[in-house]
Amino acid sequence: MHDEFLCHVTAYGTCGGQRIGVPLGSYRAPTLALALWWLRDRASWIAERLDPQPEISRVPPSALVPVGPSVPDVPAVLRAWCGDAAQQELVAEELAAGRLIRIATSDDTTEYELLAESVDALRMQRTIPALVVSVG
Repeated sequence: MHDEFLCHVTAYGTCGGQRIGVPLGSYRAPTLALALWWLRDRASWIAERLDPQPEISRVPPSALVPVGPSVPDVPAVLRAWCGDAAQQELVAEELAAGRLIRIATSDDTTEYELLAESVDALRMQRTIPALVVSVG
């Protein structure tokens, strides 16, 4: 069982023709349960900022406009992932097995990525001898 997990949330977009990543948060979770909680919390946080609920929003009227019907609904995807018990179980199993998990969704301008991985798995990878390539 892996005991500690590194979690990251990043938004990616294009600026000046280059893909740019903007870190939205990191967390070193001391348990699997806290890693899962943090990932769900961040997914909900992103969804709420992209699509605030009108009754609890502090956004001025008409400040946000709906996107076209062909644009993927990132907030709905993130909210659905948070509420999907089967997906949560799958993520838990993968993390417990020491595998990196990546949850990603995007709209027409931005990709949102949630990553988590075991600290133990990272440490074990460092003990594997590095590949040395001789050139020339």
